[in-house]
Amino acid sequence: LENIGLVIIDEEQEHTYRSESAPRYAAHEVARQRAAENGSLLLLASATPSTESFYAAQNGRTQLVRLTQRYGGNPLPKVQIVDMRAELASGNPREISLAMEDAIRRNLDAGKQTILLLNRRGYQTMAQCEDCREVLKCQKCSVPMVYHKSAHKLLCHYCGYETPQVHACPSCGSPYIGGFRAGTQQIEQNVKKLFPKARVLRMDGDTTKTKNSYEEILSSFAAGEADILIGTQMIVKGHDFPNVTLVGALAADLSLNAVDYRAGERTFQLLTQAVGRAGRGEKPGMAVIQTYHPEHYSIQTAAEQDYGTFYEKEMDYRRLMGYPPAAELLAIHGAGEDEAHLTQAMEYIRRYLIRIRGNREVQIIGPASEAVSKINDLYRMAVYVRAPQEEVLAGLREKLERYIEINKGFRTVYLQFDFSRKY
Repeated sequence: LENIGLVIIDEEQEHTYRSESAPRYAAHEVARQRAAENGSLLLLASATPSTESFYAAQNGRTQLVRLTQRYGGNPLPKVQIVDMRAELASGNPREISLAMEDAIRRNLDAGKQTILLLNRRGYQTMAQCEDCREVLKCQKCSVPMVYHKSAHKLLCHYCGYETPQVHACPSCGSPYIGGFRAGTQQIEQNVKKLFPKARVLRMDGDTTKTKNSYEEILSSFAAGEADILIGTQMIVKGHDFPNVTLVGALAADLSLNAVDYRAGERTFQLLTQAVGRAGRGEKPGMAVIQTYHPEHYSIQTAAEQDYGTFYEKEMDYRRLMGYPPAAELLAIHGAGEDEAHLTQAMEYIRRYLIRIRGNREVQIIGPASEAVSKINDLYRMAVYVRAPQEEVLAGLREKLERYIEINKGFRTVYLQFDFSRKY
C-alpha cells in the first residue's frame, strides 16, 4: 500500500498480533512504522486495552479517546459472581453451580439462548489443593509453579526454582492434585444430563478441525438452531448474537494460574469480552461468573466492567514485581535438539550477563524451561532480564550477540530476543 492515511488495529490487546515464527514481528511496531512513514493516523481499538497501550496513553505518548456507552445504548448485563468454594462446601461437586443451573433453566423457559465459556486460556498443570483450590506459587516470581509428573517436582518457568512435589496444602493441610479436570466435552455431557430437551452445540479445537466447521457452528447458533453454545475463548471474541441473554463463565479464574505475569490482565480481558456477549439485542442480559477466587480484582472489575479500577490495581502489581510496563523486560529464548547442551548454553548466557550488567538494578532471572518445554523435538528454555530503561537492555543485547557470535558452542542453539515494550 502507498499513501496510507489510516491504520486500524482492532482488538489491539490480542497477543496473536505478535508473530512467534520467522519472520518474527509485532504488528503494533510494524503499524507504527508504516504510519510514521506515511504521516498517517494509527488507531488502536479495544474495550480492554493492553496495559502497555493504556500506560502510553496515560503518559501522553498516545491520545486516549473513550466510548462512554454501549452500542445502541443498551444497558450492560447484570453479573452474578458464584463462589465455588461455597458450592463445594454445600455438597455440589459439579462444574455447574446451582445458581448457573437455575439461570440456564429460566433462560430456556424464556426461549432465549445461552453461551457457556470454559476458561482454559493459558492452562498448565498447576499444583492445586483438592479442598480449598489454593494454587502454589513461586515466592520469587508470583506465578504458579507447574507440576512435572515425570520428575515428581514443581517448577517455576520464570526463574527455574524447583521443589519436590508438595503433599500438603499450606493453607488448609489437604493434599495437592494436578490441574483442572473438566473439559468442554465433559461440560457438554453434564449440560445434556441437566437439560435433556435443550439443543446443545460445542465449539472447541476438536469440533472445528474440518474446513468451514467454525463458520457452520456459529451460523447454526445465530440461526437459532441451538439453545446452548459451549466452548473455549473462541466463542466470545466479538460475536453478536441478539438472542443471547445469558453468558456463563465456568472456571473463570483458571487463567489466573497461567505461567505468565499477564495472567490477571488476560483473565480480565476474556471475562469482560464474555460478559459483553449477553444482552446485545432488545432483551437485557445476565452473566454468571463461577470462581474459586471471587475476591480477586480481575474477577471483581470484570464483573463491574470497570477497566479503570482494574488498570490501577494491575499497575500496582506490575510496579511491585518489576514487570512491564513499569519496567523493561528482555526475554532470551533458546531452543536446541540436545537438552544438556541447551541448558549449558543458557547458563553461559546467564553468567555472561551477570559479568557485563554493571547496573545493579538489572535483574537476571533463569534459565528455566519454557511453559511448553519441547516442540518439534526442540527443547526450549529462557533467560529473562529486567531493567528500568530499554537502552540498558539494548546495550546488553548487543554485547551478548557479539559474545554468541564468537563462541562456536552456540551454533547449534536457536536464539531469539524478545523485548516487552512500553508501547
